[in-house]
Amino acid sequence: MNPDRYFVRSFLLVTLRVLSHKIHCMQGAKKGDTVKVHYHGKLTNGETFDSSEGRQPLEFKVGTGMVIKGFDDGVLDMKPGDKKTVEIPVGQAYGERNEDLIIEFPKGKFPPEMELQEGMQLQLTNEQGQPVPVVIHAIHENSVSLDANHPLAGEDLIFDIELVEIV
Repeated sequence: MNPDRYFVRSFLLVTLRVLSHKIHCMQGAKKGDTVKVHYHGKLTNGETFDSSEGRQPLEFKVGTGMVIKGFDDGVLDMKPGDKKTVEIPVGQAYGERNEDLIIEFPKGKFPPEMELQEGMQLQLTNEQGQPVPVVIHAIHENSVSLDANHPLAGEDLIFDIELVEIV
């Protein structure tokens, strides 16, 4: 093949890829896309519970359940540079609190030197060997109430989202 013709063909292929990516980004994020976002998560009282500020953007594949449903749906149709605020009801966030996830654990099963305090975060292991994060809900004479609900269960959430990139 003629070297000039090879160069032109390579240049056209690269140009087509770049144009294809630009067109894709102009259409906005859709299910199956990998996106990078900056976010600021707040409770309805304005209290911040998480933020990507000072960190790398969060990267996830849209529509795969990698993030909560309301957040996932919130990035749909956003284009790089777009910013918006998304209000996520409890049903599309971490769900309602489940009182069945508050379990009584014998106090004698804790190491004697451990100073137990309400609100203390611990990690148990289930029958399959998977970690289960819990919080000490209450301390009783012979037992400790452990709460295995997600810390944001029962909360409506608000996210300020900026779509940085569609990868």
